[in-house]
Amino acid sequence: MNKRDFKKYVESVGDSACASMVDVVETVENVDREKAANAVEKVISAVAAAKSNADVTFDKGVKAFENLKEYSKAKKDFYKQLFKKIYEDFYKDLDEAVKEFNAGVPEEVKKENKETTTKA
Repeated sequence: MNKRDFKKYVESVGDSACASMVDVVETVENVDREKAANAVEKVISAVAAAKSNADVTFDKGVKAFENLKEYSKAKKDFYKQLFKKIYEDFYKDLDEAVKEFNAGVPEEVKKENKETTTKA
């Protein structure tokens, strides 16, 4: 996945998460709107951070290595580790946002949803 596709992916996941949260707030009674708003803000921040961090560049030139092969390997490893870290951080932040959002959903709704998904 290239940088542009990664940014589109992160944006899409964030949009989907926010849309789902807003949908629940609008359709379920007694949802804690403050927790929901904080969760949406966390998702938006996670998306912004992931997109910003994806703009980091490899700061060494070919002359810093003995040959082009070593440079190419180092650059590839750098980006592989970078995007792995960004991906992990993004999903960690997203998980925290979902947990905060879920804390604002009434227990009776959670119980009802659990029963519905267990029957299916």
